[in-house]
Amino acid sequence: MPRSLRGVPDLSRRQLALYFAGLAVVLFLGARYLAHGASRGEAASAPSGGGGQIRVERAGSGRVIVHVAGAVRKPGVYRLAGGARVADAVERAGGATRRADLGGVNLAAKLEDGRQVVVPVRARSGAQAAGASGVIASGGGAGGVTASGGAAGAGPAAAPVNLNTATPEQLDTLPGVGPATVQKILEYREQHGGFGSVEELGQVSGIGEKRLAALREQVQV
Repeated sequence: MPRSLRGVPDLSRRQLALYFAGLAVVLFLGARYLAHGASRGEAASAPSGGGGQIRVERAGSGRVIVHVAGAVRKPGVYRLAGGARVADAVERAGGATRRADLGGVNLAAKLEDGRQVVVPVRARSGAQAAGASGVIASGGGAGGVTASGGAAGAGPAAAPVNLNTATPEQLDTLPGVGPATVQKILEYREQHGGFGSVEELGQVSGIGEKRLAALREQVQV
């Protein structure tokens, strides 16, 4: 009986030692599992961030920015997808107006970044006929040369350019009017629905009093 009583405390100590050893092993394995899970989470988040940057770069490189002007409903600067055509830019700008001459534009051409797309205005048949007759008269034999040589007679014979229907090429023939001024005239015409008078041409940027005075006899509305 005394021996059994002395053995009970020894068995309790061994059991407690085993319990503590098992608990230490469980805690150690749990800590390793948590650390491994955290490292996997960081590794998984890193590729997703890099993938997002790649997608942004690809989206940015596949865009073109063009300026659409002339006979369109909403002239302005537009951003289109890479590989878009001139027809896409015209449609993005609200489509062509009723006075647009789409025959003078290559709608199938591929857009290039930073370029300008100008849709010309269709000229009236009367203005075209007048221009054709003037060319025939100036080129007809010696009489034609004599008539064109007289400065006083040549001026009134030429048909004035209509500010509301002239094409960019026709506006470019006016004295002192270059490509930049032609573009400003087209933009003013579209923004204001046309010119109400020849004097209104003076409101176009780049046309001062002297140039307007030189153009009064060369244009009409």
